[in-house]
Amino acid sequence: MTDILIVEDDTELSELLTDFLRAEGYTVSAVESGERAVSLFERYGARLVVLDINLPDMSGFAVCSRLRENADTPILIVSARTEKEDKLNGLVLGADDYIEKPYDIDILLAKIKGIFKRRYQRNLLSASGVTLNLADRSAEIDGKSVELAAKEFDLLALLIENQGKALKKEYLFSTVWGSDSESELQTLHVHINRLRQKLGDDPKNARRLLTVWGVGYKFV
Repeated sequence: MTDILIVEDDTELSELLTDFLRAEGYTVSAVESGERAVSLFERYGARLVVLDINLPDMSGFAVCSRLRENADTPILIVSARTEKEDKLNGLVLGADDYIEKPYDIDILLAKIKGIFKRRYQRNLLSASGVTLNLADRSAEIDGKSVELAAKEFDLLALLIENQGKALKKEYLFSTVWGSDSESELQTLHVHINRLRQKLGDDPKNARRLLTVWGVGYKFV
């Protein structure tokens, strides 16, 4: 899932905004039409949509309405249309904010950062190129979505929450599987190996999920 989907038919403006946002560490996709925006969103999703109103095929209002049918993703309308009726229409259709063009890039970035902080920061664990979304239990490793089994997710979340700290095998096992689990400690080793494969870690030269001999494991 990309962080920000830009829907803007002004190519120069779209490229400029994309560069600014990527410099801030966001993953960004940009499209020039409403239909393409809806198609891309339905296929890959996005954590925020920055949406122009005047598009070549369908209005941004129609795009906003379509996206709101099945998703509550934040939508930030950015438009040269400054009439009160346009602003009200965008907000009524479900947009979270409406910014007039031309805009100050610093103001726009501040609004975007505010949306991410309010909406996602509490639900995200991120370290060493790994991001876990605690709300929908999705995972990204080096910017790519990765499927984690339930216990793999819980185990990795526990390790990231204690980043840099060596956690005993017994503690990891009892916390993730429960002290009354019928599974055996070997189950932990199996899940650690699976996580290393998905993290791209070589067990003999791991760079993220390390073995602390005589203790257990730690995430660095």
